Amino acid sequence: MNANSKYGLHSVNGDADAAFAALAKAELVVTDCDGTLLYTDKALGQPAIDAVRRLKEAGVRFTVASSRPGKGMRHIVEALDVDMPYASYNGGSLVRPGTWDLLSSHKLPRDVVQTSLEALASANVDAWVFIDDAWYLTNQEGTYVPLETRTVGYEGVLVTRFDDVDLGEVDKIVGSTADTALLARVESSVQKQLEGRGHAARSQTYYLDITSLEANKGTAVRELAQLANVPLERVAVLGDMGNDVAMFEIAGVSIAMGQASDSVQRRASLVSKSNDEDGFAVGIDALLAARG
Repeated sequence: MNANSKYGLHSVNGDADAAFAALAKAELVVTDCDGTLLYTDKALGQPAIDAVRRLKEAGVRFTVASSRPGKGMRHIVEALDVDMPYASYNGGSLVRPGTWDLLSSHKLPRDVVQTSLEALASANVDAWVFIDDAWYLTNQEGTYVPLETRTVGYEGVLVTRFDDVDLGEVDKIVGSTADTALLARVESSVQKQLEGRGHAARSQTYYLDITSLEANKGTAVRELAQLANVPLERVAVLGDMGNDVAMFEIAGVSIAMGQASDSVQRRASLVSKSNDEDGFAVGIDALLAARG
């Protein structure tokens, strides 16, 4: 074990001591779902379930934040008995478990919707539009439609064109393609087009999420910490993708999964094993070990 490794985690930034000290002080854990809490096949493993139980037994609060719609997170929230609000749409909405009441939401401005849909169409990238818990699509044969259907637990609504629905209350637009290199280029282009107006970041290598500026996981962590009455320096977060970096930047300590890109790992305080190697559970057990 090198000087930057402990409890199954390691630091790529060289400040391991500070990171582990912050881990020991965590009073609230907020985790990403897909690619972090869940295996790649979208299953919630027993090691993760057991880790959350141990976390709660230790008196540490727990909740989840995801790019998914709120309805598409319910089975996860119920399986883990989450008892505080959780964040959907990359932090665009906060939802109360059980009643499923919407506590807050940040919608996309109409001009951002138009710019985004035009950019995706120009690049020949499938677009999906999410409004509340409804998912609209124009290509039912899209590569990732079956995966998204399984992920969120319900089918999308097929429309001839997006102008057929009210685009004044859009929560999220997703660009989806199997051409991950193309999507990386589209991500960069859309970020420039939306600068100061909207937020664009990939939640998976094959999904580009477009949300309002206020709809990011950093904002979500701030709001969730306030609701839990926990200072940000005592919040630990876990994630694996570029859309998780916003919460890495605001939390007291962050853990990236082992399969995360080098750029994401460099933004995290610590790095765990991959999600398919139970990296989430390793991270939680490290937190509990650090608490002593």
